[in-house]
Formats: sequence, structure tokens, C-alpha cells
Amino acid sequence: MTSEYDFLKKFLKSRSGLVLSDEKQYLVESRLMPVARRHNLNGLSELILAISKPGSMSMQNDVVEAMTTNESFFFRDKSPFENFRNVMLPHLLEARKTRRSARIWCAAASTGQEPYSLSMYLKEDKAKIGTFRFEILGTDISTEVLEKARTGIYSQFEVQRGLPIQMLLKYFSQQGELWQMAPEIRAMVQWRKLNLLENFSHLGEFDVVFCRNVLIYFDQQTKIDVLNRIYRQLPDDGFLVLGAAETVVGLTDGFEPYPNLRGVYRKKQAASRPTGSSSFSRSTAKPSTTPSKTRPTIQSLASGSRF
Repeated sequence: MTSEYDFLKKFLKSRSGLVLSDEKQYLVESRLMPVARRHNLNGLSELILAISKPGSMSMQNDVVEAMTTNESFFFRDKSPFENFRNVMLPHLLEARKTRRSARIWCAAASTGQEPYSLSMYLKEDKAKIGTFRFEILGTDISTEVLEKARTGIYSQFEVQRGLPIQMLLKYFSQQGELWQMAPEIRAMVQWRKLNLLENFSHLGEFDVVFCRNVLIYFDQQTKIDVLNRIYRQLPDDGFLVLGAAETVVGLTDGFEPYPNLRGVYRKKQAASRPTGSSSFSRSTAKPSTTPSKTRPTIQSLASGSRF
């Protein structure tokens, strides 16, 4: 299967940025055999041959979605959400007190637990938030996981992972063996299909970007490209939140760690940011054509599309 695996690696890299190491062959079988069966194919060899042919876009999408779907659970790693609640939220409430609105982007939202976790914290703090308006956008490359996120329906196993029992009882309703997120929480998040390899400047400016546990699947040049484009979506005091195993070190000179907050970064101020950064000059992405003051509503982004 060596030549077939090599083709699959190149295919996934070009379509999603996913870098598949040789040690991950076991993952290919476990995730793609169901896809092969769904298309009435006898094994992975037939599936890989099929996606190499013209007119197989639907099957190609199924393969990409199967290989890029990542685990997610409520309040995963906890500290990013505590940092948002205790540091980022107070900053935004003060810094945006005239505008009284802020935008949050969960760039790899998967089945929705991350943006819904933020929504529940915002609802918990409604007394101090008052009329301040937060827009939350959840994006993912997979149509299937976005469908699940939109419904807000989770299994008993999923709600037991990271979700405090008080929040389960407060913000979910039980439906047999399943649990559904309350309409008021679901309404706080908009969903949109998005491939991070593609241009996303049209999304406009965000005050906080969560891009957790995504970069670890990319090669160095793709990481540089994605980080540099996220940089352009943030205001000078915006926040970038990465996963615990991710860093900007060696990738971009545009961000600096937020003191004492692991995985949280802010833009370097112009006076301290090195000029002629090699990492910025290597980016192949075109600069955003969206003016820095353009802040389209998430509803306008979602209009005409289910996501």
C-alpha cells in the first residue's frame, strides 16, 4: 500500500493541510474503511483509486472530512476558558465599552463544544456583561461535524467529558439517551464551513481567535501561512489562543506570549516588533483586502448558507 499511501498523503496535504506521517497508517484504515463501505467499495485500495479519478469530488470530500475530524469536548484543557473568562473578557468589556460588541472566532470548531463552552461562560456572566454583545463564529472544514454542532445534540458520553453537572442541568434538555443544548445557547453561535488553507479575509476582524489543536497537523510553511493570515484578522489588542502543544515560536515574529497565560498570544506592538520579519516575508497568502475597521456581522456571513 506504499504508493497508495503516498498518494493519500499528498492528496490530504493539498486539500486540507493535514500532514500524515508514516506512523499514522493505522488511522487511515480506522477512519476510511467506513467511507469505503458507504460507497460500496471493497477496501482502501479501491477507495484511493476512486478518489484519484475525475468526477469524484463528493467522495474526496468524504475522505477529507473523515481524516480531519478531531476530538473535542466541553471546556477542553480548562485553562483556555478560564483565561478567557478572567482575563480576555474583562479586557474586552473595558476596551470595547463604547462599541459594546466583540467578535470571537473558533477556527476549528469540530462538533461545537468549544464555542458552546464560551457561550455558557458568557451566559453565566450576563450580570456584568449587560447589553454588551458578543458574536461567536464556529468554523470547520467538515460539513458533517458542523451539522452536529448546529443541532447541539450530544451523547451521554460527550456531556460527561468536561461539562460540570450544574451546567448540564442548566443548559441542556434530555431527550432519551441524548442531551440537547438550550436554544438560547445555540443562538449565540453561528456556523460556517471553512478550510483554513483558503482565504478567510472576508470574515472580517475578530477580537479573539481560538485556533487550538490545529497547527499540530500542519507542516511548518502551512503553520506560518495560517498564523500570518490570522494576524491580519486581529486588532492590535486582539487575542490568539493556541493548543497546549502549539506555539508561534520559530513561525512568526508578529505575536508574543501573554504573560503567565499558556497558549495565549497578542500582537507585538509596532515599536517592539522586528522589522523585515523573515517569517512574514515567507508567507504565500495575499494580504487581506478587508479594511481593518470592517466588522461584518456573523449573520451577514451566514446569510444564504446553512453555515
